[in-house]
Amino acid sequence: MAGRHVGIALLLGLALSLPALGAPPAAPTWAQLTPAQRQVLAPLAPEWDKIEPDRRRKWLGVAERYPTLAPEQQQRLQSRMKEWAGLSAEERENARRKFKNLQELPPEKRATVKEKWEAYQQLPEEERETLRTAGPKRAAPLAVPAVSGTVATPPPVPPGQRGQSTALESDARP
Repeated sequence: MAGRHVGIALLLGLALSLPALGAPPAAPTWAQLTPAQRQVLAPLAPEWDKIEPDRRRKWLGVAERYPTLAPEQQQRLQSRMKEWAGLSAEERENARRKFKNLQELPPEKRATVKEKWEAYQQLPEEERETLRTAGPKRAAPLAVPAVSGTVATPPPVPPGQRGQSTALESDARP
């Protein structure tokens, strides 16, 4: 009986000394990274220790795959990493949200977005800059359904008030 208790105690001690099964490995601090990892992840150095552990592990996966990339892919990755490091926390969250929304699109809509992006990339830099500074196009005011079930359009703007926004228009703007 005493031998059984000793065995249970040893097993319990062993279980307590081991990390929980399925627990993710710890995300290393910047100082704990290998020289090769630090070289690849250099753009992230100033904030590495502030990055959430899950995201650090993802970046470590990127660093692990880096040597297998073609030189032009490595350059593109470094460039994008520098851009990412330059974004504010809000801009990063916005980018993550947009990426997630894109991933949730049906394949045919995702393909359409990809085609439009590729067409945009083919434009001369001047045209792309014009599009970036112009911002999104505003849609015309929406028709308002009437109580009878027919569609009513917004009332015309009197000549003296042209150029001023109506309450309906100002409520529709983001």
